[in-house]
Amino acid sequence: MKILFLTMSSGFYNIESRGIYTDLMRKFRTEGHEVYVVYPNERRTGKPTEVLSDGKIHSLGVRTLNVTKTNIVEKGVGQLLLESQFKSALKKYFGKVKFDIILYSTPPITFNNVISYAKKKSGNKAMTYLLLKDIFPQNAVDMGMLSKTGIKGILYKMFRRKEEELYRLSDYIGCMSPANVSYVLKHNPKVNAQKIEIAPNSVELAPEDSKDSVKSSLILEKYGLPIDKPIFIYGGNLGVPQGIPFLMKCLEANADREDCHFVVVGSGTYYKRLVDWNKARKPKAVTIIKGLPKADYDQLVRACHVGLIFLDYRFTIPNYPSRLLSYLEYKMPIIACTDPNCDTGIIAEDNGFGLYAPSNDVNAFSAAVDNILKADIKLMGEKGYKFLKENYLVEHTYNAIIKHVVDK
Repeated sequence: MKILFLTMSSGFYNIESRGIYTDLMRKFRTEGHEVYVVYPNERRTGKPTEVLSDGKIHSLGVRTLNVTKTNIVEKGVGQLLLESQFKSALKKYFGKVKFDIILYSTPPITFNNVISYAKKKSGNKAMTYLLLKDIFPQNAVDMGMLSKTGIKGILYKMFRRKEEELYRLSDYIGCMSPANVSYVLKHNPKVNAQKIEIAPNSVELAPEDSKDSVKSSLILEKYGLPIDKPIFIYGGNLGVPQGIPFLMKCLEANADREDCHFVVVGSGTYYKRLVDWNKARKPKAVTIIKGLPKADYDQLVRACHVGLIFLDYRFTIPNYPSRLLSYLEYKMPIIACTDPNCDTGIIAEDNGFGLYAPSNDVNAFSAAVDNILKADIKLMGEKGYKFLKENYLVEHTYNAIIKHVVDK
């Protein structure tokens, strides 16, 4: 079959790189399908619109404005132009291809015309499948970027209509967790419950090897981290949705612990504040590292002992962070500091691989750290790895999608 995938992920210039989308597309390739990917070549890359083919995967990088990690004006204009740019490039480069499956992920919610065009070109026979990773515009309302009234309310209503149309266009909607499914059904009563299911964030496992203590020590020493105590790691974006001000309060409360160490790796709007705090406070138990390339980051995670997840407490939508996957893959228990609508921490506690702490309660976080240190960290990590293998491998997501075509 011929698969079209529309995405905002820019990692497809190297299809062999690790990531939730590249891993999934390689799975389609392994199963004998031909894959066509359309993704942005943002202005900062200097890359033109181009097609890269690697066997059965054809990646179309579309020259766009910067639509991530840029000022709000360029990001807004870039997002508005994205749909027409994708549609034009799809016509020019893949216009003769008739697709059997059309996949697309949020963000953004503005691919409606591209999806309709691709389905029409395929004789309206292609199955459309939404990988729902981002519930917008409600998440923007939660973070105060939009509102449901006033001038911002006009934008909210426009985006809400697009969201509803995207759900209508989709034959199936794959959600990340049970809480995601419940949320979509509750807030979108017009959506047929039969087309909503779980298609989780998933990973292609790297070859399993034991955690070499000598190698881990060398990696920790490379980043100036202690080798004689458990290392708690937070890795990822350092922005508003991650509730970094709360993370900083947690670091402050545990800054001089002697029984463990905290390392924060990432980039984003709060990175400088973290660095400035670190320089001024000089905490004994905290290290801040600027975002690393994926391979280096994975290597560092493998050398650490406990993974940290942070989300802003104001969220009313249930997020399910993909950074969980690397923690579980490298056999690390987690502490999930999130809003009460997120089910990451509940799932971790129910399955014995982590603890939950509300992301507005510093004392609860500190208590979770104490409890993890008292627990059998290795056993909890093994339980997480088992859960990953049973629920979050690429074949789980692939099977969720492909069964709708095979069963016809």
